Order: sequence, then structure tokens, then C-alpha cells
Amino acid sequence: MAELRVQAGAVVALRLFDVADTIDLGQAERLWLQRAGNAASRSRLSATPSKAVAFDVPPVVLVLEPTRIEIDGTAVDVSVSARLYDFGVVALSLRAPVADLDWIAFTRFFNSLDGVVGPAAPQAIWDSLLTRVLDVLAPALTRPSQNRLQEDYLLAIVQRWESPLTAAELLERVDLVPLLSGEKRALAEGARRDLLRQRYSYYEDDLVVLTWDRAFICEPRSDSDVADVLEVANAQLLELRYYDELLDDELPRMYDLVQATRRTRHLFAPRRFADLARRLYTLVAEVTELTERVDNALQVTEDVYLARIYTSALELFRVPAVGDAVNRKLAIVRDTYAALYDEASDARGQLMELAVVILILIEIGIALLRHG
Repeated sequence: MAELRVQAGAVVALRLFDVADTIDLGQAERLWLQRAGNAASRSRLSATPSKAVAFDVPPVVLVLEPTRIEIDGTAVDVSVSARLYDFGVVALSLRAPVADLDWIAFTRFFNSLDGVVGPAAPQAIWDSLLTRVLDVLAPALTRPSQNRLQEDYLLAIVQRWESPLTAAELLERVDLVPLLSGEKRALAEGARRDLLRQRYSYYEDDLVVLTWDRAFICEPRSDSDVADVLEVANAQLLELRYYDELLDDELPRMYDLVQATRRTRHLFAPRRFADLARRLYTLVAEVTELTERVDNALQVTEDVYLARIYTSALELFRVPAVGDAVNRKLAIVRDTYAALYDEASDARGQLMELAVVILILIEIGIALLRHG
């Protein structure tokens, strides 16, 4: 049987950065129009009704100048875009079109892209693109991040084969494992099953297969909804990782401050307890508000197919597990805040009792002096 050929498709590399606590998307749109000369647009899912799936706060899409990268010794022009999420994430995208490649060549091209811009490759191109975006949008960032966490993801997209075929026929005629694993050696049967386990179809001719860091999308109707929800899931993972690490750093500092405050035995101890309690309360309030933004970034209600893919991606990326870790650490901070508040109240009460006793003693002393 002849090797199946991809008549039209694309390979897409995503790199997501945590750049700030929040991004003022309205200001970002205005800045981009003024300084870059291009209008930004608000994202919406192209093929899905808005009442079925919608962004809580639609991200802003910026179109950058195309760039050229070398893949397998060939210069390839790629389109570049950036998507801004209000909870502080910038998702950069490099998209290289594909036309009239056999499956083996398509797989090789996809894996070569990973070698050029993937996590093991030099980061110069991503740093350059991010700098280009942030140089324009810096005033729209609230509390920019000093240490930028990153996530990356690769998408292999087929929009048209040389002849129509069903998803079942596709799985029989091509081997998706080298594309989804990036491995050149043959995988064990169990590993192959695990790699292909997360696969979904709605119509008989479409197919989505998800893995931790790659996805294959066959979509003859050329809509981008699956790719968009996978990007959102990666953005949510990145932002929850940021708050998880933030709390990991904060908890030891919190313990040290609590111990130092408890060792204080002077008149200002209640104030120190209260000040630390307020600091912890502020931390809890800020992290809770921002993680709720992350959790509600995309609402999927009526589109069952897209909901399955989105939910599976969240589970695969361990987003709920990271979210639970954040909530457990927030609970520790809340409990510490409550304990400090109680200690501050007790310390104030003791001071008040001491003040009353002193006043009584003073009155007794004055009375004795008068009648002495």
C-alpha cells in the first residue's frame, strides 16, 4: 500500500511564559496598536457556539512579523503569534505550513521542529520573540515576574489527506507513535498503548490524540478549537505551577516569621502578631483571586466532545493535582493566619488585664497616700 500523503496541514510549536501577576488586556491592545502598528484581536473559539464554550476573559491575540528558521537544513518561513491571558501568561506560537508530504516525511519534519525550538533546543528564538512583545506591553503588566516559568507543547495538524479516509482507516495506515513520542527506536507494546490511549473522534473523519507534550490533530474542517483548548490547559498548568512554587517559597519564610514573632515578649508583640496575620491574609486573598481566574479561564458547557478533550488534557497535564497542592498550601497559610489572629487577640487581652491591674494598684496607692 502506498505511503499516505498529507496534502495540507501544519506543525505548531507553543512556548508559554508566566510574565506577570496580571495583564491589563485593554491597555495591551492599545499599546500594540500604537507602537507595533497592528490591531490586536480578542480570541473566541472558531467552530463552537459561544454559549457552549467561552473564555471567561477572552485573551488577546497579537500577530507578529513572520520569521525564518532552519529545519533539516532547509530555511522555513513560519508565522508567529502571541496570545495574552489576563492572569499573566503569554503564549507564543510558531506555525509552519505543510503541503504534499508523505507520512514519514511529515513525522520527520515534526520531530525536526522539536529539535530546533523544543525544550532541549537553544532558547534564543523564544527569548527574542518574548522581548519583542514585552518591550511594547510592559506598561500593561502588573508585578512582572522575575523568574519566568515556561511550558511548551507541539501540535501536528492535518487538514487534508490525498484522499478522504476515516479515523479508523487512518489508525490502520499510519504509525502515530514515532510522531507522538519523538523516539527513533521501537517502543514496547505497553508503551505504545499508553501513548495512544487518549484519542478522540466526533465525526468519522476527525481524530485527536493527546500526550503530555504533543498532540496529533486531524481536522478536515480546519477549525482550531482543539488547538485552542490545549493551549488554555497548558496556560492553566503554567500559572498553577507558578503559585505552587510561590507558596513553596513562602511557607518556610512564614514559619520563620511566626517563630520570631512568638519569641517576642514585649508590649509590641500584639501588633507584630496582627501585622503578620494581615500579611498572610493578603497573600491568601491574592492567590485565591488569581487562581480562581485561572480555574475559570475557559467554560465548557454544551459541547460534549470539546469538553472531553479539555477535561482529558487537564487531567493529562496534572492541572487538578497541582491545583490541589496549591489549595493545601493555602489552607496551611489560612490556619496560620487564624492562629496568629487568635494569639494577637489573646495578647491584647492580657495587656488589657495587666493595664487594669496596674490602674487598680495605682488607685489603691493614691488612696493610701491620702489617708496616710
